[in-house]
Amino acid sequence: MSVDSFLHSASPLAGALTPVHAPDNAHGWWRSAVIYQVYPRSFRDMNGDGIGDLAGVTAEMPQLAELGVDAVWLSPFYRSPQRDAGYDVSDYCDVDPIFGTLGDFDGMVAEANRLGLRVIVDLVPNHCSDQHRDFQAALAAGPGSPERDMFIFRDGQGAEGNEPPNNWGSHFGGSAWTRVTESDGTPGQWYLHLFDASQPDFNWDNQAVHDEFERILRFWLDRGVSGFRVDVAHALVKAPGLPAWGGRADGSSSDGFPGQDAPMFGQPALHDIYRRWRQILEEYGPDRILCAEANVDPLPRLAHWVRPDEMHQAFNFPYLHAGLDLPRLRHIVTESLTSLDAVGAPSTWVLSNHDVVRHATRFGYDWSGPRDGDGIGPCDPQPDEELGRTRAGAASLFMLGLPGGAYLYQGEELGLPDGIDIPDHQRQDPTFARTGGARLGRDGCRVPLPWKASERHSGFGDGDAPWLPQPESFAKLARDAQAGDPSSHLNLYRRMLTVRRELDLGRGSLAWAEEWCTGSSLAFLNGDILVVMNVGSDPLELPAGDVVLRSSSPSGGSADDQRPSLGSGETVWLRISPEAAES
Repeated sequence: MSVDSFLHSASPLAGALTPVHAPDNAHGWWRSAVIYQVYPRSFRDMNGDGIGDLAGVTAEMPQLAELGVDAVWLSPFYRSPQRDAGYDVSDYCDVDPIFGTLGDFDGMVAEANRLGLRVIVDLVPNHCSDQHRDFQAALAAGPGSPERDMFIFRDGQGAEGNEPPNNWGSHFGGSAWTRVTESDGTPGQWYLHLFDASQPDFNWDNQAVHDEFERILRFWLDRGVSGFRVDVAHALVKAPGLPAWGGRADGSSSDGFPGQDAPMFGQPALHDIYRRWRQILEEYGPDRILCAEANVDPLPRLAHWVRPDEMHQAFNFPYLHAGLDLPRLRHIVTESLTSLDAVGAPSTWVLSNHDVVRHATRFGYDWSGPRDGDGIGPCDPQPDEELGRTRAGAASLFMLGLPGGAYLYQGEELGLPDGIDIPDHQRQDPTFARTGGARLGRDGCRVPLPWKASERHSGFGDGDAPWLPQPESFAKLARDAQAGDPSSHLNLYRRMLTVRRELDLGRGSLAWAEEWCTGSSLAFLNGDILVVMNVGSDPLELPAGDVVLRSSSPSGGSADDQRPSLGSGETVWLRISPEAAES
C-alpha cells in the first residue's frame, strides 16, 4: 500500500497530513530495533581497578533487558595500548586484560542470549595500533616490502623528504602523517593516520588486508555475535595518488561533515568491501547485521551504503546534529525516510554516543552549545542541567516515536550530563593532547555510570577511583535512586520502550501533521499515534485523543485528559480519536 492510500484509508486527520513513509513489513529484526551502546570501560567495574569490564556488562545485563532494548552494541574491548580508549587495536581476536578474557566474552554473550538480547561488536578496520604485529613487521621490513604495503607509507616531499606526502590533517589535530626512523637510524618514510599517530591506517588496496578482516569477521561470528558496527566505515579506501584536499584539514567540508569530494572518504571501492562482508554474514543466517558509521553528506548518499547487498543500517549523523532546530529536524527526517525507502532500508535515529557531548547537556543551552568533540570545561559557559534534562526527555520521546531503528547511549536513560570538571591531568582523549588543550575532547561523555547512590563511586565499582571522575550530580541520578520514582528519567525510558514495542511504532508510518508543525512545534502521525514536540514558551492545544505518554509524566495520561495542552519543552504521544477530524 502506498503512503497516500494508507493514510487516507486509516487516518481521521488525512486532510491535514503530508505523507512521507508507509508501514514497514519487510523481514529483519534490526529494522525497528532499539540498540543500546555499552562503552565497557565506563559501564561497571567488577574487579575494582577503576575501569569497567566484561564481567560488569554481564552482571548488569538484566538491567538492560528490563529497560526494554533489543540488542547491545559494545565499543572496543580488544587488546590495545588504550591510546584512544581501545580504538587503537593491537589484536582483533582477543580481549584486553583490563576487560577480562575470551571466556568472559563468551559468558556475556550467553547471558545476553538467555535474556533475549543480541550482541553487536565494534569493528575498527580503518586503522590499528602501532603496536599491532603487522605494523611492527612493517617498520622492521623497510620501504618497498610486502609488510609495509599493509599500511600507507609514502616518501616525504621537499628537501630530503622532510615534508609530509600531502596536506591531510588528523581528526585529532595536527598532520595525518608521521615520519619513521628506519632500522639504520636514518629518517625514513611517512605513514598515514587519519586519527592519532599511534593509529596507522591500513592499505585497503592490498588484498592481504581484505583477507585478514574476513578472518576477523568469522572469528567473532563463530563466537555468536549478531553483527558489527563498522567504525569510520567511510574512510577505508583513499583516492588514488592521495591528492591534496582543499577542505578542512581533517577532510571535512565547512559544515563539519565530510565533503563529497574529499579524497579520504566515500570512495567507490568501499562498496565492494561491504558487499563481500554482507555475503559472509549471510553464510551465518539472515539475522546478522552490519551498521556503518558512515559520516557522509548529503543524506541521499547515505542510501548508497544500505542497498540490499551492502550494509543493513547506517548511523544518521545529520539527525544527531539537528538538535532542536525544528525546520532542520523535519527536513532530515523526511529526507532520511524517502532516501532510504528508495533502497528498501530502514532509517536509524540517535541523539548521543561516545564521541559527542551528551544531549542532556547540549540541550541545556539556549544556543547551539559546544561543538562535538570539543567538550566542555569549567571555564566555558555552563548548561542548565534541569532544562537540558527536560528537553532531553522530550527529544527522546519524539525520536522513539519515529519509524525505524534507534540507538541509545549508555546512561542517557538516566538523563546523565557530561562530566565538566575533569582536571587536565586526568584527561585521556588524544584530541586534548594533540591540540595542546585547545579542544578538550570527548572524555566528558565517557564518565563512568552511577548505579547505586549510597555506594562508593556511586556503585560503579568499590575499588580504585574511576578512570575519569564522576560529577557530584551523578549520585542523585544513580539507577537505584531513579528506579522507584515514577517520574524519573529512567522510568520515562522504560515506559517509552515498552509502549513503542506494544504499538510497533518502529514498523509504523509517518506523515507530518501540518496544523501542529509551527515555528515552535513539530508533529507527525505514526499509525494512530500523534507525536507532538513543543519547544516554544507557550502551551500548545492538541486535538481530542487519549494521552498515551508524556515526556513530563512517564506514567501516561488520565482517561479524562481528552484534549490536553502541551507545555514548553514537552513531547506527547496521543492516540487520536475520530473527533480529531473536526478539531
